[in-house]
Amino acid sequence: MRTETITTDITVIGGGLAGVCAAVAAARLGRTVALVQNRPVLGGNSSSEVRVWVCGATAHGTQRYARETGIMGEMFVENQYINPEGNPYFWDLTVLQTVRAEHNIQLFLNTDVHEVEADGPEDDRVLRSVTGWMMGSERRIRFESEMFLDCTGDGLVGFLAGAKYRLGREARSEYDEEWAPEVADEITLGSTLLFYTKDVGHPVKYVAPDFAKDIAKTSIPLRRVIRSGDNGCAYWWIEWGGELDTVHDNERIRDELWAVIYGIWDYIKNSGKFDAETMTLEWVGSLPGKREYRRFIGDYVLNQNDILDQKEFPDRVAFGGWSIDLHPPQGVYAEESGSKHLHMNGVYSIPFRSLYSANVRNMLMAGRNISASHVAFGTTRVMATCAVIGEAAGSGAALAVQKGATPREIATDHIAELQQIMLRQDASIVGLRNEDALDLARRATVSASSVRTTIAVTSPEDSVPLDADVGILFPVNPSVEGIELLLDADAATTVVAELWSTGRAENYVPHERAAAASVDVPAGGRQWVPIDLRWRPSLPQNAFLIVKANPALKLYRSGEAHTGILPFYRKEQPDRDPKLEFQLQQQVVVWRMNGQARKPFCLKVAPATNAYEPANVAGGYLRPYGGPNLWSSADLAAGRPEWVELSWDEDVEASEIHLVFNDDVNEDLINLHHHRTPFEVIPELVKDYAIEAFVNGEWTTLHRETGNRRRKRVHKLAETVRTKRLRVAAEATNGCPRAEIVEIRVY
Repeated sequence: MRTETITTDITVIGGGLAGVCAAVAAARLGRTVALVQNRPVLGGNSSSEVRVWVCGATAHGTQRYARETGIMGEMFVENQYINPEGNPYFWDLTVLQTVRAEHNIQLFLNTDVHEVEADGPEDDRVLRSVTGWMMGSERRIRFESEMFLDCTGDGLVGFLAGAKYRLGREARSEYDEEWAPEVADEITLGSTLLFYTKDVGHPVKYVAPDFAKDIAKTSIPLRRVIRSGDNGCAYWWIEWGGELDTVHDNERIRDELWAVIYGIWDYIKNSGKFDAETMTLEWVGSLPGKREYRRFIGDYVLNQNDILDQKEFPDRVAFGGWSIDLHPPQGVYAEESGSKHLHMNGVYSIPFRSLYSANVRNMLMAGRNISASHVAFGTTRVMATCAVIGEAAGSGAALAVQKGATPREIATDHIAELQQIMLRQDASIVGLRNEDALDLARRATVSASSVRTTIAVTSPEDSVPLDADVGILFPVNPSVEGIELLLDADAATTVVAELWSTGRAENYVPHERAAAASVDVPAGGRQWVPIDLRWRPSLPQNAFLIVKANPALKLYRSGEAHTGILPFYRKEQPDRDPKLEFQLQQQVVVWRMNGQARKPFCLKVAPATNAYEPANVAGGYLRPYGGPNLWSSADLAAGRPEWVELSWDEDVEASEIHLVFNDDVNEDLINLHHHRTPFEVIPELVKDYAIEAFVNGEWTTLHRETGNRRRKRVHKLAETVRTKRLRVAAEATNGCPRAEIVEIRVY
């Protein structure tokens, strides 16, 4: 046996996506990090050991422009390229490579931390070290750091350190939460095991083990959806243990879930109700995917009302968008639906004060153990949201080490600095602008070779009957002075349309009606029909056009995606699994994209628009917020690059260029097998480009990149260049007919 001591600036315990993003964030900010994981692979519940989909703010496409950026976004986009089939082992590699790319991280797999040294009074504890045993290596390792992050999910480190925590459900009165129980209890969400099946092409028998549950004698076949072709996360509802202690009863929960899985497979194979003769079990999980245990108390406890109100916290450092998603404590045996969902109108923010312990001065937390009520935790718990929380906590820890401060002091005295550091890293924060005084681009004049000046979708591919209301989202900058729609009319009729604001800049649902109009339409096909809708909002923002149902009309759709323009379909009773409960008339549920986001309705909007102007690359916003917030060129032509130029009145010295390209954060990506997109690289990403400076009377190429497939690129120049003019020339994209750039920074 060996005994070792590892000393780093920061120790992150827990190698799920929260811990991974925390460690990578801190390492990229120059801190040395020990990342300690008690399993042989990284990724936590998303790993090949458990195989849960990485869900997040997009909520499977329910929320718009909501996909995470930063480190989680990088992994989504990279996995899309290297792992389009959703192989869980290749996802393990995506996560592992993200960590191994950082030389400031020391990774310790198979290392179970179960000893903590902490001291101080109850209200002011200090973590001194944690100690873990590396299984298979007989190494006892002590980790000493200035800052510790508990990303364990179960919260063991904080518990041993004496951090204040909650377990179970708060009473409704505590935070005035409608979805909380009247009386507090210790009930949590349960755990789940998953399984994979395979069609081997020849008959396969199945003999159930003696411990398999006879599910025909339970309510499962009546209350849950069972299909022979489903596997993996389609069986998320194989859940149990919410009325037990999900940690101390973990073995009992696993055994019960095994009994259910093998019983379900017996039912599929041998009941005669399914076409499953040639199917076999390919994989069955052995590590229960836990949903809930301890939640630490921070300086702020996020609650249901904060989520639904989309509270704009001054210390916001991350966002989510998954519904408040709560499950019955009886799990698979519950008579009620397997889950119930409450959606907010758009994404919500998460404050930094919920990411550090109220009483352990050098401990932060990230993942499903943050400072949130049980109800709020119902949305913050999904893994992509845990990941962006991890990036925020890791960034906060790095800044705390740099300044010799506590996380609380970061929250009270340095929060703006933390937010700006995170924006520079392309992290997921909504509604904050770049205010970096060192960024030379902020004081540049911006011009471009061309710019898209019209809101116009004019290449029809197919038509759809107007059997129900449809919606069209588009940016308004500065005004709307008329709209044309491409229609078929089976007979002379009237088209009725309404123009609505969306309320908050991060929302994409109708909020307040701004204008309405109707126009008579003669019988005929492919008519551009003008509608006299006018609106000049006080600030640039999105409009939501509603075209009212009329069975005599058909609307045309394009097969070409247009950044900033989205189609919506209204469903009074949304299509849903009858086993689930949705509170109907939630706007993001009523108005759905139906997987057709890249097929916008054909329309023309007058007058010309400023929504895609080149100044947006230095405008400060990193994602759509009241508009697309990017530069979009006119259509690319062969052999003619489209460029955007920064110019200054006096020479500047540039040594580092940051570029953010459009990777369409409306596109719902996922790590495994929920769905597959038709492309491996986001089409809007610029593929080939050059960075050029005007030096000694001519343009000089400082850097040329080919085959790009990433959103955020940082180019450190071989030597500092002195110039008044700098430009980025886009030579090719990954499929988009226009060049699009979100941000350029110059240092």
